[in-house]
Parts: sequence; C-alpha cells; structure tokens
Amino acid sequence: MELQDAYADIRAQGAELVAISVDDIAGAQRMREHASAEFPVLSDADASVTRRYGVFDLLDDGVAAPATFVLDDSLRIVAGAVGNAIGDRVPAQVIINTLRELRSDQA
Repeated sequence: MELQDAYADIRAQGAELVAISVDDIAGAQRMREHASAEFPVLSDADASVTRRYGVFDLLDDGVAAPATFVLDDSLRIVAGAVGNAIGDRVPAQVIINTLRELRSDQA
C-alpha cells in the first residue's frame, strides 16, 4: 500500500496518518490488516465523521468518497482533496510535499 510505504516519511514531517473507514470496528481492523498498515484505521460505522467532512455518499455508492485532509495543530483543514472515483486517491508523494511546504511556511 502506497500510504504504508510513505508512512515513515509522513511521520518525519511531524504529521500523523489516520485512515477512516465507514466499516464497523472489525471491518476497519480487517482493512488495516489487509493493507499491513502501521497507522490507525478508525471506524466511522454510522458515517457521522465522513458526513461532517462532507464526503459521505458523494459518488452515490453508500460509502465515503476517497478523501485526503491535512489538518494543522488546531485541527483546521489546511489542505485537502476529494476523489471523483473510488480509486481516485492523492499520491503519497503529494501529501509529503504538502507537509513539507506547510512546515517551510511555518518556519
């Protein structure tokens, strides 16, 4: 999984990676194991979080659209992207570059 491969680089930028799944806890855990993810995969079984971020059922498929959000220390979204198809995800290198830019802007 690309994000797992980039996890150390993401952490090196002072960030944490968290995936959110609309599966129940067991399903989110299976997803984490399937991806061999070291980062947390959280359950949002009632879709309350994905609805709040405005990404639930955007593709009329009953699940959250693939989305990436970068939050600052105050938990404000400072960068983000939402996919137009289930496999439409932000490349890990783009996330790392965004984190680097944010760190350099804060320096």
